[in-house]
Amino acid sequence: MEWYVPILVFFARILDVSLGTLRIVAVMRGHKMSAAALGFLEVTIWLLAVSAVVTNVQESWVTVIAYAGGFACGTLIGMAIEEKLAMGSQLLRIVNVNPKKRVARFLRHRQYRVTEVEGTGATGRAELSFVVLPRKQVARVISLVLRYCPSAYLTVEDIRSEMVGSTIFTQSPSGIPLWRRLIKFR
Repeated sequence: MEWYVPILVFFARILDVSLGTLRIVAVMRGHKMSAAALGFLEVTIWLLAVSAVVTNVQESWVTVIAYAGGFACGTLIGMAIEEKLAMGSQLLRIVNVNPKKRVARFLRHRQYRVTEVEGTGATGRAELSFVVLPRKQVARVISLVLRYCPSAYLTVEDIRSEMVGSTIFTQSPSGIPLWRRLIKFR
């Protein structure tokens, strides 16, 4: 066995496991073609790595250790890549039982689209706010909400897909609805 085989196996596993992580994300988001392409690359690299391990398993356990280490590192690297890409949208659900704090108004004032529902909990009335955000913005909005209303209860949920059917009625930052900007009255 050549000295560099364990090194190649290690890096091949990092690559194929990272691709596998991204493939799973693509499947969860409904991106069929991306998932298929990533799966093709993942399995091709995996087959090469496995064949190198099986071929050399009697000669050296170093390739087995490299295979396992590459898997572990690939998992961590794949998760880090997915976190950096932050693909898709998430639903931020906010439950506020503090009547002096109006979280929905606070967020609308900062140009976030918020759906507000009045609810009743164990301690009385509650304001429920729903905000759909790109994943890259979720941490910032959570921080904003918790600074404004530290007693708020928040949950975050991944959204597989979203359909925007009423954008024509939403207001722009200027305050003029899209339909008013499109239709010119004479």
